[in-house]
Amino acid sequence: MDTLALEAKNVGGPDSEKKSAPRPRPKPPKKAKRIVYFEVEILDLKTKEKLLLLDKVEPTSTVLDIKALFHKSNPKWYPARQSLHLDPKSKSLRDEEILQTLPVGTTASFYFSDLGAQVAWGTVFLTECVGPLLMYLMFYFRLPFIYNSKYDFTTSKHWVVHLACMCHSFHYIKRILETLFVHRISHGTMPLRNIFKNCGYYWCFAAWMAYYINHPLYTPAFYGQQQVKSGLYTFLFCQLGNFSTHVVLRNVKTPGSKVKKIPYPTKNPFTWIFALVSCPNYTYELGTWLGFTVMTQCVPVAFFTIVGFVQMTIWAKGKHRGYVKEFRDYPTLRSSIIPFIL
Repeated sequence: MDTLALEAKNVGGPDSEKKSAPRPRPKPPKKAKRIVYFEVEILDLKTKEKLLLLDKVEPTSTVLDIKALFHKSNPKWYPARQSLHLDPKSKSLRDEEILQTLPVGTTASFYFSDLGAQVAWGTVFLTECVGPLLMYLMFYFRLPFIYNSKYDFTTSKHWVVHLACMCHSFHYIKRILETLFVHRISHGTMPLRNIFKNCGYYWCFAAWMAYYINHPLYTPAFYGQQQVKSGLYTFLFCQLGNFSTHVVLRNVKTPGSKVKKIPYPTKNPFTWIFALVSCPNYTYELGTWLGFTVMTQCVPVAFFTIVGFVQMTIWAKGKHRGYVKEFRDYPTLRSSIIPFIL
């Protein structure tokens, strides 16, 4: 009996004498991070009256999310119509800004102002371009009640008048097609009241130019064909350049994104001006109307060119400042609209 017990002990071997290692204790589950919700109050910018109090707003909510919540309580103020400010005198907040990154505490106050009825920028561009196109053609075909009745539905004897009509129509048809198929508009809407101002500007100038260019007593350019051809070549060159820069600006924008990128020249020679100018689309636009002015030798066209140059310079300077402020590596050689000058 003792022998059997001894043999059984030897079969187990020396490892059997060791105690089995204790199993590791399971780690306790991680505690979920506590979300600190925000309390957001929306005040009227003018009266400081409290319009809405939002409780338990997630810290990752964007300004657009807050606008959507405000819209639920006030359906007449859709997000595009709202402008929210951190201070009555501060700039309007961008839709993509995140609540927890703003300089506010867990109780945040936003000041609301009504931007008025809005209209899509695409609609604005199309309205601005279709109007001048039709307005000019009315004068070109000399519809009744525009000039003396004996000139109704007659055509001009000067070939430059027909050339000017083709160029003017080409310019605005190009702009319409670019609006539909090229441009990526970062700003979704604009106040409806502005469309009347914008359309009034383009439509009235188109009518003023067309009236004199298509007038029965119109006098062609002083230097004849040489002047007309110089203006035409400048016009066509700048139209191609303007289209090329619009393609570059489209490609630097990701669909649906508002992230800005620096536009650079491409293999297309018309885009090389990006090395010297921040807004070459305005530079080419200016050249387009300078060429049209030379070709037609018409005072209203020259006046339209000057006014357009002033306005485009303001826009170009604003965009140039935005580029310099946002990008530390922005090319220092670039000017706003005219290389080395402006």
